[in-house]
Amino acid sequence: MTSYLDDLFGLSGRTAMVTGGSSGIGRAMATALGRAGARLVLLARRPGPLRETAAALTGLGVHVETIAADLADRADLARVAGCAGDVDILVNAAAVNLRPRMDDLTESDWDVTLAANLTAPFLLGQHFGRAMAARGWGRIINVVSQQAFRAYGHSGAYGAAKAGLVGLTRSQAEAWSGRGVTCNAIAPGVVHTPLTEPVFADPAVAAGHARRTMIGRNGVPEDFAGCVVYLASSASAAVTGQTLFVDGGYSAT
Repeated sequence: MTSYLDDLFGLSGRTAMVTGGSSGIGRAMATALGRAGARLVLLARRPGPLRETAAALTGLGVHVETIAADLADRADLARVAGCAGDVDILVNAAAVNLRPRMDDLTESDWDVTLAANLTAPFLLGQHFGRAMAARGWGRIINVVSQQAFRAYGHSGAYGAAKAGLVGLTRSQAEAWSGRGVTCNAIAPGVVHTPLTEPVFADPAVAAGHARRTMIGRNGVPEDFAGCVVYLASSASAAVTGQTLFVDGGYSAT
């Protein structure tokens, strides 16, 4: 049984790059991929949390490298592409979550949100996805949002960027799936992470979101461990161009 599950879901010999891998959903996904056998390359903006996450994962026996980079900065993205080596699994989990009211949304808000949430996954995909296709195997997993599909909580630039990322995922799948690279998106519900702390700072708002789910609670980062291993492994070889909702039924109500 163990051998069968290792063959189906194991990631030994694979290298996974996870952006936003030092906290929240990205860290939970990185932990799951590493414990499934992948070597990790973690990207995040702040060196401190990167070091702390790397130390925790090393303690679990995971091989980890870190790169501190601002994904809204194209020069940093070029540096990442030049130093990361071969990547088999690309997980775009980093996000900038600026949500002023539409009347107050500035060009600067728009530019940085689109740069981090949509342009960075595009540029990293262009570099690593083409290389995966040339080798004949790869996985791209883009973390999107409920706000790609419905407007609430001042979606503004964030919702537009994540909707674009859903479309990019399909385009990547069209381009590379025939050469062994599956490309899928994961859409969280309302998940308690550092990015969503303003939501959870108001217990009434958080409780309202929980009531909308079918499981009676908001999400936690650990909810994403199984789905990312599935989409990164051989188990999902015929799944591509899809968006997997991991939201406790939030999107079905």
